[in-house]
Amino acid sequence: MGGWLYLIADFSYGERKIQEALAAGVDFIQLREKGISSAEYLKRAKRLRELTQGGGTKLIINDRLDIAMLCGADGVHLGQSDVPVRDARRLLGTEKIIGATAKTVEQARQAAADGADYLGSGAWFPTETKADAVPISAEVYRAILANAPIPNVAVGGITAENGCRPLACGATGLAVSAGILKADSPAREVRELRELISKSCKDRKKEEKYEDSAYDSRQ
Repeated sequence: MGGWLYLIADFSYGERKIQEALAAGVDFIQLREKGISSAEYLKRAKRLRELTQGGGTKLIINDRLDIAMLCGADGVHLGQSDVPVRDARRLLGTEKIIGATAKTVEQARQAAADGADYLGSGAWFPTETKADAVPISAEVYRAILANAPIPNVAVGGITAENGCRPLACGATGLAVSAGILKADSPAREVRELRELISKSCKDRKKEEKYEDSAYDSRQ
Protein backbone atom coordinates (compact mmCIF):
# COMPACT_ATOMS: atom_id res chain seq x y z
CA MET A 1 0.00 0.00 0.00
CA GLY A 2 1.42 3.33 -1.06
CA GLY A 3 -0.04 5.38 1.80
CA TRP A 4 -3.07 5.25 4.05
CA LEU A 5 -6.26 7.25 3.81
CA TYR A 6 -7.96 6.79 7.17
CA LEU A 7 -11.50 8.08 7.60
CA ILE A 8 -12.79 8.90 11.09
CA ALA A 9 -16.59 8.80 11.01
CA ASP A 10 -19.71 9.02 13.09
CA PHE A 11 -23.29 8.72 11.95
CA SER A 12 -24.10 12.36 12.72
CA TYR A 13 -22.76 13.11 9.23
CA GLY A 14 -25.39 10.82 7.74
CA GLU A 15 -25.07 7.33 6.35
CA ARG A 16 -25.20 8.55 2.73
CA LYS A 17 -21.99 10.54 3.09
CA ILE A 18 -20.26 7.63 4.80
CA GLN A 19 -21.29 5.32 1.98
CA GLU A 20 -20.09 7.80 -0.62
CA ALA A 21 -16.68 8.03 1.03
CA LEU A 22 -16.42 4.24 1.27
CA ALA A 23 -17.34 3.83 -2.39
CA ALA A 24 -14.64 6.34 -3.37
CA GLY A 25 -12.05 4.22 -1.58
CA VAL A 26 -10.57 4.64 1.89
CA ASP A 27 -8.16 2.18 3.47
CA PHE A 28 -9.55 2.41 7.00
CA ILE A 29 -12.72 3.72 8.57
CA GLN A 30 -12.77 4.35 12.29
CA LEU A 31 -16.15 4.61 13.99
CA ARG A 32 -15.87 7.23 16.72
CA GLU A 33 -19.16 7.93 18.48
CA LYS A 34 -19.63 10.11 21.55
CA GLY A 35 -22.60 10.72 23.83
CA ILE A 36 -24.66 7.67 22.85
CA SER A 37 -25.55 4.48 24.71
CA SER A 38 -23.51 1.32 24.39
CA ALA A 39 -26.48 -0.35 22.73
CA GLU A 40 -26.68 2.38 20.07
CA TYR A 41 -22.91 2.32 19.59
CA LEU A 42 -23.05 -1.42 18.92
CA LYS A 43 -25.98 -0.98 16.53
CA ARG A 44 -24.05 1.61 14.49
CA ALA A 45 -20.90 -0.50 14.57
CA LYS A 46 -22.79 -3.49 13.20
CA ARG A 47 -24.26 -1.33 10.44
CA LEU A 48 -20.82 -0.08 9.49
CA ARG A 49 -19.57 -3.67 9.50
CA GLU A 50 -22.30 -4.44 6.95
CA LEU A 51 -21.25 -1.49 4.81
CA THR A 52 -17.58 -2.52 4.80
CA GLN A 53 -18.05 -6.29 4.51
CA GLY A 54 -16.43 -7.67 1.39
CA GLY A 55 -14.77 -4.38 0.49
CA GLY A 56 -11.21 -3.22 0.84
CA THR A 57 -11.80 -0.93 3.82
CA LYS A 58 -10.76 -2.06 7.30
CA LEU A 59 -13.21 -1.24 10.11
CA ILE A 60 -11.70 0.12 13.32
CA ILE A 61 -13.69 0.97 16.45
CA ASN A 62 -12.54 3.88 18.57
CA ASP A 63 -12.00 3.34 22.32
CA ARG A 64 -14.42 0.44 22.78
CA LEU A 65 -12.71 -2.93 22.76
CA ASP A 66 -15.99 -4.63 23.63
CA ILE A 67 -17.85 -3.06 20.71
CA ALA A 68 -15.00 -3.98 18.34
CA MET A 69 -15.18 -7.63 19.40
CA LEU A 70 -18.99 -7.83 19.32
CA CYS A 71 -19.40 -6.32 15.86
CA GLY A 72 -16.56 -8.28 14.29
CA ALA A 73 -14.46 -5.22 13.46
CA ASP A 74 -10.99 -5.54 11.98
CA GLY A 75 -9.52 -3.77 14.96
CA VAL A 76 -9.67 -1.13 17.66
CA HIS A 77 -8.05 2.26 18.24
CA LEU A 78 -7.08 3.01 21.83
CA GLY A 79 -6.40 6.30 23.55
CA GLN A 80 -4.19 6.84 26.57
CA SER A 81 -7.13 6.41 28.97
CA ASP A 82 -8.53 3.28 27.32
CA VAL A 83 -7.69 -0.39 27.84
CA PRO A 84 -3.89 -0.73 27.60
CA VAL A 85 -2.56 -1.98 24.27
CA ARG A 86 -0.84 -4.95 25.89
CA ASP A 87 -4.11 -6.18 27.46
CA ALA A 88 -6.08 -5.57 24.27
CA ARG A 89 -3.56 -7.67 22.34
CA ARG A 90 -4.05 -10.54 24.78
CA LEU A 91 -7.79 -10.48 24.07
CA LEU A 92 -7.68 -9.88 20.33
CA GLY A 93 -4.73 -12.07 19.40
CA THR A 94 -2.39 -11.33 16.53
CA GLU A 95 -4.94 -11.24 13.71
CA LYS A 96 -6.71 -8.04 14.72
CA ILE A 97 -5.41 -4.50 14.22
CA ILE A 98 -4.63 -2.33 17.24
CA GLY A 99 -3.98 1.36 16.83
CA ALA A 100 -2.92 3.72 19.59
CA THR A 101 -2.88 7.45 20.12
CA ALA A 102 0.61 8.80 20.77
CA LYS A 103 1.26 12.47 21.43
CA THR A 104 4.76 12.07 22.87
CA VAL A 105 7.85 10.00 22.12
CA GLU A 106 7.39 8.08 25.36
CA GLN A 107 3.80 7.15 24.50
CA ALA A 108 4.86 6.09 21.01
CA ARG A 109 7.67 3.86 22.27
CA GLN A 110 5.39 2.24 24.85
CA ALA A 111 2.58 1.56 22.37
CA ALA A 112 4.98 0.03 19.85
CA ALA A 113 6.59 -2.12 22.53
CA ASP A 114 3.18 -3.29 23.76
CA GLY A 115 2.14 -4.51 20.33
CA ALA A 116 0.35 -1.65 18.55
CA ASP A 117 0.18 -2.02 14.77
CA TYR A 118 0.06 1.70 14.06
CA LEU A 119 -0.05 5.07 15.80
CA GLY A 120 -2.20 8.15 15.38
CA SER A 121 -0.47 11.41 16.27
CA GLY A 122 -1.74 15.00 16.37
CA ALA A 123 -3.47 17.33 16.51
CA TRP A 124 -1.88 18.90 13.49
CA PHE A 125 -4.51 21.61 13.06
CA PRO A 126 -7.55 22.90 14.96
CA THR A 127 -10.37 20.37 14.74
CA GLU A 128 -14.11 20.51 15.28
CA THR A 129 -14.29 16.89 16.44
CA LYS A 130 -11.91 17.45 19.38
CA ALA A 131 -12.10 21.02 20.65
CA ASP A 132 -9.61 20.28 23.46
CA ALA A 133 -7.01 18.69 21.20
CA VAL A 134 -3.44 19.75 21.97
CA PRO A 135 -1.43 20.82 18.90
CA ILE A 136 1.62 18.80 17.88
CA SER A 137 4.73 20.37 16.36
CA ALA A 138 6.54 19.03 13.32
CA GLU A 139 9.60 18.54 15.54
CA VAL A 140 7.73 16.33 18.01
CA TYR A 141 6.07 14.42 15.19
CA ARG A 142 9.39 13.64 13.52
CA ALA A 143 10.76 12.49 16.87
CA ILE A 144 7.79 10.14 17.29
CA LEU A 145 8.41 8.67 13.84
CA ALA A 146 12.10 8.20 14.60
CA ASN A 147 11.45 6.41 17.89
CA ALA A 148 8.53 4.14 16.97
CA PRO A 149 9.17 2.09 13.83
CA ILE A 150 5.52 1.34 13.04
CA PRO A 151 3.11 3.16 10.69
CA ASN A 152 1.83 6.53 11.85
CA VAL A 153 -1.21 8.42 10.58
CA ALA A 154 -1.36 12.15 11.15
CA VAL A 155 -4.62 13.35 12.69
CA GLY A 156 -6.36 16.59 13.59
CA GLY A 157 -8.08 19.04 11.25
CA ILE A 158 -6.52 17.55 8.14
CA THR A 159 -7.81 18.35 4.65
CA ALA A 160 -6.59 18.06 1.08
CA GLU A 161 -5.29 21.64 1.44
CA ASN A 162 -3.04 21.12 4.47
CA GLY A 163 -2.25 17.39 4.45
CA CYS A 164 1.04 18.01 2.68
CA ARG A 165 2.62 19.21 5.94
CA PRO A 166 2.47 15.94 7.92
CA LEU A 167 3.20 13.93 4.78
CA ALA A 168 6.38 15.96 4.28
CA CYS A 169 7.43 14.95 7.80
CA GLY A 170 7.07 11.26 6.90
CA ALA A 171 3.51 10.34 7.89
CA THR A 172 2.34 6.97 6.64
CA GLY A 173 -1.03 8.47 5.87
CA LEU A 174 -3.72 10.93 6.84
CA ALA A 175 -6.64 10.50 9.24
CA VAL A 176 -9.49 12.73 8.10
CA SER A 177 -12.98 13.32 9.45
CA ALA A 178 -14.81 16.60 8.71
CA GLY A 179 -12.44 17.24 5.81
CA ILE A 180 -14.28 14.46 3.98
CA LEU A 181 -17.67 14.07 5.60
CA LYS A 182 -18.61 17.76 5.87
CA ALA A 183 -17.84 18.32 2.19
CA ASP A 184 -20.62 18.60 -0.37
CA SER A 185 -18.94 15.74 -2.23
CA PRO A 186 -17.09 13.30 0.04
CA ALA A 187 -16.05 11.31 -3.03
CA ARG A 188 -14.27 14.33 -4.53
CA GLU A 189 -12.42 14.97 -1.26
CA VAL A 190 -11.36 11.32 -1.11
CA ARG A 191 -9.98 11.54 -4.65
CA GLU A 192 -8.07 14.74 -3.87
CA LEU A 193 -6.59 13.26 -0.70
CA ARG A 194 -5.66 10.11 -2.59
CA GLU A 195 -3.81 12.19 -5.16
CA LEU A 196 -2.00 14.09 -2.43
CA ILE A 197 -0.91 10.91 -0.64
CA SER A 198 0.13 9.25 -3.91
CA LYS A 199 2.26 12.25 -4.90
CA SER A 200 3.89 12.29 -1.48
CA CYS A 201 4.77 8.58 -1.74
CA LYS A 202 6.27 9.07 -5.21
CA ASP A 203 8.32 12.04 -4.05
CA ARG A 204 9.56 10.05 -1.06
CA LYS A 205 10.64 7.15 -3.27
CA LYS A 206 12.52 9.55 -5.55
CA GLU A 207 14.34 11.00 -2.53
CA GLU A 208 15.23 7.52 -1.25
CA LYS A 209 16.48 6.51 -4.71
CA TYR A 210 18.60 9.66 -4.92
CA GLU A 211 20.05 9.06 -1.44
CA ASP A 212 20.86 5.44 -2.33
CA SER A 213 22.59 6.55 -5.55
CA ALA A 214 24.56 9.21 -3.68
CA TYR A 215 25.64 6.62 -1.10
CA ASP A 216 26.71 4.12 -3.78
CA SER A 217 28.78 6.77 -5.56
CA ARG A 218 30.74 7.39 -2.36
CA GLN A 219 31.69 3.74 -1.92
